[in-house]
Amino acid sequence: MSESIFYSFKKFDENEFFFALRDGYPVTPLHTLIVPQRHIISYFELNPIEHENLFPFLERQKNKILSEDSSVTAFNIGINDGTDAGRSVDHLHIHLIPRRKDDMDNPRGGVRGVIPEKQKYVRKEEII
Repeated sequence: MSESIFYSFKKFDENEFFFALRDGYPVTPLHTLIVPQRHIISYFELNPIEHENLFPFLERQKNKILSEDSSVTAFNIGINDGTDAGRSVDHLHIHLIPRRKDDMDNPRGGVRGVIPEKQKYVRKEEII
């Protein structure tokens, strides 16, 4: 496996299992990447200890963002797991994208926007 490009970027936080850096092509200000220290490609390669430590580290990054920018009101969290899902760097990384009120006209559908024509939908009435 080749050396990861992420190892050459400036980390602003890290622990034994993960490090955080700002996205080079941010969707919104403070768009953060959470990257495993271990060079793996897929989320599904995380070992049990990494799984156990991922969400506390993600929460820590969320809290850092909130402390830096009080206009943040929500987050999108995403992983492009595979080339066909849009992965462009062969090292697992989790996007933590801060959102702000009115940062787009209609955010409904959120991550469904990865396929734009699927983002906006009308909820079907439940059949009783």
